[in-house]
Amino acid sequence: MGESHVTTQENRGAVTPSLVVDGPEPAGATRSTALRLRSLRSPRRPRLWFEILLIAVSYWLYSLVRNAVPEQKAAALRNADWIWSLEHTVGLAFEETVNRAVNSVTWLIVSMNYYYATLHFVVTIGVLVWLFRRHPGRYAAARLILFATTGVALLGYYLFPLAPPRLMDGGGFIDTVALHQTWGSMASGNFKEMSNQYAAMPSMHIGWSLWCGLTVFALARAPWARVLGLLYPAATLVVIVATANHFWLDAVGGVACLTFGYAVSYTWYGSLPHRLPKAVPGPAAARRRFSPRGLAALGRRPARRRPSGPAPRPAPGRGRDTARPGLSSARRNPQEGRTPQEAAASVPPSAPGA
Repeated sequence: MGESHVTTQENRGAVTPSLVVDGPEPAGATRSTALRLRSLRSPRRPRLWFEILLIAVSYWLYSLVRNAVPEQKAAALRNADWIWSLEHTVGLAFEETVNRAVNSVTWLIVSMNYYYATLHFVVTIGVLVWLFRRHPGRYAAARLILFATTGVALLGYYLFPLAPPRLMDGGGFIDTVALHQTWGSMASGNFKEMSNQYAAMPSMHIGWSLWCGLTVFALARAPWARVLGLLYPAATLVVIVATANHFWLDAVGGVACLTFGYAVSYTWYGSLPHRLPKAVPGPAAARRRFSPRGLAALGRRPARRRPSGPAPRPAPGRGRDTARPGLSSARRNPQEGRTPQEAAASVPPSAPGA
């Protein structure tokens, strides 16, 4: 019986899985690499010189694409005819109607020309500066969205050159900048040599304005600022169509590029910008956090905690010895298991006269 019982217990221990399984500790090099990557992906205070360098590199890339465009002018005009024909097919070719209607109001179309030429840069830079000063912990993630959006747009300019409606042959559109001789437009005067005239798809006026609007709406506290954030990309859509600088399908391309930018930022930082901390630790705190000792502390496993609450108490009416296993029944109750004669004999005799 005893041997059989032992065999059963051994077999039970062999087939019963453990409830707590501790995996193997990662190698030191792998853990160190993971922690270094975590430190790079953590929000940190932006540096002005680095931001200026990014702008310079972006302008250099834009120049490369711009210099390749003149060889694709014929392709850009063919693509414009194809876009215009596609919009007629789906029944949404309304750009010419809007262009002529707004052009009939001189002060309105002139204002839109200046809007198109200036706010595209002014508002975007203003939002970047606001993030840099008031939301440093979210600046890098938001800036990455903007740069990733612009980067994929540059690829679109090279692969799909597209002429704006105002440059189409026989399209019936009015070039409002040339007609009203407004200053400051990147599509007129001496600025023509500095701007890509056949880079209408995707529209970065929509991509950048929608980035500004969503950023302000998510981070601003004042209700009026949040409302303006949503109205800004909507007004920009009207402007780019009324001035005949873009088709409405170009705006769809800008939204697609912005979606790609958000995906890149979310993949790198693991969160959207408005969910990241507003502030970042100072240089001294950051050095302590990402020092070898601090990185090692981040990699330690948390100690297991004991269950909280008071210890279980014995059932009422039982002594302390009843909770101990292996005690004989005689020790627990001396009178248990005895005959009445043995119990009477164990009673000590009373003293005489008691």
